[in-house]
Amino acid sequence: STWKGIRVTVRLTIQNRAAKVDVEPNATSLVIKQLKEPLRDRKKTKNIKHSGNLTKAQLFDIVRQMRPKSLAREFKGTVKEVLGTCNAVGCTVDGCKPIALQE
Repeated sequence: STWKGIRVTVRLTIQNRAAKVDVEPNATSLVIKQLKEPLRDRKKTKNIKHSGNLTKAQLFDIVRQMRPKSLAREFKGTVKEVLGTCNAVGCTVDGCKPIALQE
């Protein structure tokens, strides 16, 4: 599975006692997936720092996936939301801190 080792939200759709599972990725899990980090055991390694680097193209790719779920009115608002997530995760975008790009 593509989401192995990443905490991700799951939507259960139940119809006639048959459950259907859909992965609903949030911004954090999309960012961590784009960083392409090696697999880790969540039970053993805690409080990991994701010190990777994203390109602007990868950032915009994440933003396009998040656009329908975003509460922002415009595309640039969604970009700022995802940049805030990058800051919380601890990765950089094009070698800069995400807060520097928000201005």
